[in-house]
Amino acid sequence: MCRNIKTLFNFEPPANDEEIRAAALQFVRKLSGSTRPSKANEAAFERAVDDVAQVAARLLAALVTAAPPRNREVEAAKAKARGQRRFAHA
Repeated sequence: MCRNIKTLFNFEPPANDEEIRAAALQFVRKLSGSTRPSKANEAAFERAVDDVAQVAARLLAALVTAAPPRNREVEAAKAKARGQRRFAHA
C-alpha cells in the first residue's frame, strides 16, 4: 500500500492538489489497514484523507531548500531503472 506514496517536495512544477490527496489517501489506507472502508467508517475515512491532505499541503508550502527543483521525468526514469535492477534477478 504505502509504496505508492511518492516524494512531493521540491519538484518543478510543484505537486498539485490531486497528487497531495493521492498521497494522503495512501497514508490513511496504510494507517487504517483498509483500502476501502465500510459504510460505517466511510465518513471518518474521508475526513481523515481531507485532514491529512490539508496538513501535507501546509507542510509542502512551508518547506525550504537550497537544492534546485527536481524534474519529474528524470526522477521517474531513475525509479524505473532501480526497479529493473531490483527485479532483474527475480
